[in-house]
Amino acid sequence: MAKHMKPIRRVITGTDQQGKSIVNWEGIAPAVHESSFPGRGVTDFWVWNKSPQPLNGVDDAGLWPDEFPGPRGGGHLRTVHWLANDAVDGPIPPLVKPHAPIPAADKRTWDRGGGNNVTVSDTHKTESVDFGIVMEGERGLILDDYETVIKPGDIVIQVGAWHLWDSSRIGCLMAFEMISTKFDAAGHGIQETDPPVMLANPQQVLPEGVKPQRRIITIDKVPGKSTLVADSFSPVVIADPARPGFAIQRMWVIDSHPAKIVPETLHLPNILIPPKQGTVLNVFTFPPDSNWQGKVDKQAVEAFYKSVDAPHISTFGSMANHPYSQNSNTVDFCLVTEGEITLILDTKEIKLLKGEIAVIRGGNHAWCNRSNYPAVVSISSHDSFTE
Repeated sequence: MAKHMKPIRRVITGTDQQGKSIVNWEGIAPAVHESSFPGRGVTDFWVWNKSPQPLNGVDDAGLWPDEFPGPRGGGHLRTVHWLANDAVDGPIPPLVKPHAPIPAADKRTWDRGGGNNVTVSDTHKTESVDFGIVMEGERGLILDDYETVIKPGDIVIQVGAWHLWDSSRIGCLMAFEMISTKFDAAGHGIQETDPPVMLANPQQVLPEGVKPQRRIITIDKVPGKSTLVADSFSPVVIADPARPGFAIQRMWVIDSHPAKIVPETLHLPNILIPPKQGTVLNVFTFPPDSNWQGKVDKQAVEAFYKSVDAPHISTFGSMANHPYSQNSNTVDFCLVTEGEITLILDTKEIKLLKGEIAVIRGGNHAWCNRSNYPAVVSISSHDSFTE
């Protein structure tokens, strides 16, 4: 990884007074917070301080004062830039010896030492449910009972668990969405219920061109000890017969605010539309439009949206040549993890490349893949409202 923080392009959308979808902000994300070690820091893309969050705020919330692990009652979307050992200017800070848990002043984060917070994090725990997606490099994930290495495209769902990150070998750029939860009075933040964990069917055949999406879930079942729930692939894959090569791979559902500390959520029915005060996380594979364009009719589109229990969000016929257009009362965080894709709005088209981020605040839109290769986009959709 380079010795400087990588500039990352973001696009924030909204609607105008006529209800047309528009771009509100576009360009390199400005909220860059570099540490005293060149190349190590965070970039904020969006911050919210209440749930559900508004669709029509006039502020660029990516510039709001942020905190770790995000505002109480809300959350944030950010990238973290961690260094490899050979990218540190000067001596590598020594690792702190492990110690008993120490709470931060606000008692929303705790640490047990073990890192240097430049190439290796302390073992820590936050009062949040986190979606972590590797964008570049690699990162070691160390729990109390498990260790693994995560690579680009892999998703970790940290459900309030103790963990340590090790980026010392080649460095890492990783996106995090941190969503507020509420621990018990003692601050343990342990598993609340025990629904069955869903694992991928090893016999499942994915649509052509679709790669299995790795899903790692961590939690604390007893105070002070993290455990692996699952390190597998998405167990629920939804295809669209009218679009060969299309897939939705379900990852997680949050059905309340604060978010629950539970080891599984895919038994909940929400796919594209989150529950009230909730969130859904899915990974989409969009095949080249040439695979299906001109062959899809209204009946096929209606069948797709019915299959994901969201017929009311389809806006079929509102955009020429884009039959899968949609409009929902959600704020969607969209991260391109592979390929390139074009976001179609009522008033503009925006091409997004691998590693770029869009925040779609409601409004009519569609996705268009004009390349010759699949595009993979991780999308978390949050229940939202118009103030």
